[in-house]
Amino acid sequence: MEKIELIVLSGGERVDAYVCANTDLSRSHVQKLIKNGSLTVNEQNIRASYRLETDDLIVIKYEKPKPVDLKPMAMPLDIVYEDHDLIVINKPKGLVVHPGAGNYDCTLVHGLLAHCHDLSGINGELRPGIVHRIDKDTSGLLVCAKNDDTHIALSAQLADKTCYRRYLAIAWGVFAHDEGIIDAPIGRDPKDRQRMCVTDKNAKEAVTEFKVLQRFDDSTLVRLNLKTGRTHQIRAHLKYIHHPIVNDSRYSNRPLIDDSGQYLHAYYLSFIHPRTRERMEFKTAMPSYMLTYCANKGVSYEQSEL
Repeated sequence: MEKIELIVLSGGERVDAYVCANTDLSRSHVQKLIKNGSLTVNEQNIRASYRLETDDLIVIKYEKPKPVDLKPMAMPLDIVYEDHDLIVINKPKGLVVHPGAGNYDCTLVHGLLAHCHDLSGINGELRPGIVHRIDKDTSGLLVCAKNDDTHIALSAQLADKTCYRRYLAIAWGVFAHDEGIIDAPIGRDPKDRQRMCVTDKNAKEAVTEFKVLQRFDDSTLVRLNLKTGRTHQIRAHLKYIHHPIVNDSRYSNRPLIDDSGQYLHAYYLSFIHPRTRERMEFKTAMPSYMLTYCANKGVSYEQSEL
């Protein structure tokens, strides 16, 4: 356990900015430490926006990250598009995007390092090139940056909502409405720190649009458009409206079809290329496990129909 103590010599600055400027910790890491109570001011929990006063005592306690030696690992990659600045991957279900607690080997990052040799370094040594992520057991499209300028530009598009991401999901229950908007803030589930939930405590704005594509006898195929990008947003939002995703072991209490993970696929991605300034659009076919589910319900789909 690492411990850092700082005495503020001149007040007025936000605590997260101050700690970031006076330690080796990133601002996002500092904000996480504040949220979980590992950073205090005068032995009190505070918000990241707290304005420091002269002689405030900041105490930070945290675990140092486990040293990880990221070695390139050749693996088959479904490359949808690639140029000198970026690469678009169709990630299979079951592949972790980047190393983290419990998953330090055989991630997409390892495969990218073997294939690209040049990735942006903005997200640190554990997440080179990773601009955004999708869950281990969610399949589909994501874009990775090969240099810092591209990374910054793509991150800005995610922030200002000019990078568009659409998903396909099969959810339990028959939707009553053909389309709608789920506008409900998402935060950490106080009963299970590995889950997110709709809450008004320490939550962030989250908006998901949905459109029904097909109703089955006990489930519904829906298309979802992310207006914000919160952790587990679609999974938490669909659970909130009582339509959890089929085969989602974390957000649904329905019986699992198998142990391969939730029926959720990031099928569409669009962004402005940072160098050419052209709008780029990518679309992937519905994965085989979802096609099989639909076929078993008597409905067949072609890519052009989605």
